Amino acid sequence: MRVGPSGGRGGGSGWAVRAAQTGLSCGVTAGLLLHDTDLQRQLEQGQPLQPLLFTLLVLSSIVLYFVVSLMNPGYVEDDGGDGKDSMTGEEKAKTLFSEAPNIRLRRCGYCMVKQPLRAKHCQACQQCVRRYDHHCPWIENCIGERNHPLFVLYLAVQLAVLLWALQVAWSGLNFRSFSWLWLQCHLLLLLSFLLLLVCTVIATLLLGSHLYLVSCNTTTWEFMSRHRISYLKHCKAENPFDQGVLLNLWRFFCACRLMAWEKLYPPEESELV
Repeated sequence: MRVGPSGGRGGGSGWAVRAAQTGLSCGVTAGLLLHDTDLQRQLEQGQPLQPLLFTLLVLSSIVLYFVVSLMNPGYVEDDGGDGKDSMTGEEKAKTLFSEAPNIRLRRCGYCMVKQPLRAKHCQACQQCVRRYDHHCPWIENCIGERNHPLFVLYLAVQLAVLLWALQVAWSGLNFRSFSWLWLQCHLLLLLSFLLLLVCTVIATLLLGSHLYLVSCNTTTWEFMSRHRISYLKHCKAENPFDQGVLLNLWRFFCACRLMAWEKLYPPEESELV
């Protein structure tokens, strides 16, 4: 399988970003445990349960980060030039709606594979990705059909970590005794609190926007670039893949299979893809 220089199996820049994410998470966690916060006070009182749970939650977010960052987001395999469809035998066996109608698909001008519906070529990964959502520079990987559910789960766990960390950091900041000496002693904790606050706002917006898009069965790329996507701008339906909120959510989080999106595309529009 072809792998781009900065994709899920990425090179030095990818590992630098992942190391920065891991170091930042561990550093902030250590700071919250070492400063005079609720977590440290509980440790001093011989009550390690909440500090242990907080640490495990942080470790869970780090593990999810690496899983999403390193896994195959749904790279399109070479179709062998048969011109009929772009799915390998293994992919067909794991695909819902595998009996898709004969829709004319375009061939990628970069990697020359036959693109399934909703796939897009990622310039960073140098490969086509199924149900392409976006390329995340902080994850250093594409978000596609295979890893998008785990990406949403990662955002949810990360937001829980950030909200808890905000409460812990605030518990160590007593502004009633503010002085220059206080500022020198609490500067790192104050900076950590501000960083956590910014990250919490970003994570909340990201999670909210992705849950909305998932509930509509659309992607960031489709939402932002509908006017440039042939199978959407020529389609009479506003969103040909929307099957209702509940079914959209169930298939996104629970189906655990690739989808032949051509099956859901209106037959009368098939020649315009």
